[in-house]
Amino acid sequence: MTNNDIFKKLRVALMLRDDQIVEILELVDFRISKSELGAFFRDEKHENYMECGDQVLRNFLNGLVIHLRGTKENPKNPNDVLAKHRAEIPKKESDSKRPEFKPKAKDTEKSRGDESPSKSKSAAKKPSKKQFPKGNNKIQVVEKVKFNFGKNKKS
Repeated sequence: MTNNDIFKKLRVALMLRDDQIVEILELVDFRISKSELGAFFRDEKHENYMECGDQVLRNFLNGLVIHLRGTKENPKNPNDVLAKHRAEIPKKESDSKRPEFKPKAKDTEKSRGDESPSKSKSAAKKPSKKQFPKGNNKIQVVEKVKFNFGKNKKS
């Protein structure tokens, strides 16, 4: 597992934003910009991707200890800090409340596995095939040719 993977997993697990990570790194006097930080979280194939070095990860972990536990003089409860992070995350509007995303009612007859749906339903109709008129103006690409497959006509 690379340093970038560890860094990404910590970020997700602790629900940290970029600005919070910058603040955590400043607790140990390590300065990094948001754009430099964003380069660690990019896809490996991206042109601006950067490998997270040992020094960055080490300083982040040391800063995270201070951020969660506090200092000897000013101790903190880590659970309170994590609860504060969760409270700062804006809640998304639930999709079920929005009218365009209401789940459709299931057709009870179709969902039954022991029987096939009845043929009288409109959903049971087969789609009609395209019918071409008799005098269609299709251009015949290949002429009708009879192949002898190497046999002579004289037999």
